[in-house]
Amino acid sequence: MRQVPVGTKGTHEFVVAHADLAGTREPSLPPVLATAFMSLAMEIAAMDAIKDYLEPGDMTVGAMVNVSHLAATPEGWKVRAEAEVTGGDTRRVEFIVRAFDEREEIGTGTHTRAVVKRAKFDERFAAKVTSKAKS
Repeated sequence: MRQVPVGTKGTHEFVVAHADLAGTREPSLPPVLATAFMSLAMEIAAMDAIKDYLEPGDMTVGAMVNVSHLAATPEGWKVRAEAEVTGGDTRRVEFIVRAFDEREEIGTGTHTRAVVKRAKFDERFAAKVTSKAKS
């Protein structure tokens, strides 16, 4: 991966679906956007920020997510996640991440992505799956 300049930005937008609601996974929770799906949108925004800096055969994986979920978002509302590169090197990239619904900021935090070779990742993952099948 080439060095990503500090300040490089990415975004991801989606409409909150029924499957994205916390209450869909756990009935005791309210029917609002689950923190996990907000966090995933932030990760996708980070991937968008750095996609043009990846070398052929590289991919990134989430290494750390530290977010605060600040406000509830109902089904059917649009959400926009943003990520901005704050540092890193050719193996790890650090971000500030934020998310907004149609009314307000709903989340903020930090995120780190690690750069890995896709072929090596796939090989290790296949070995893991195979070892489970044998046990």
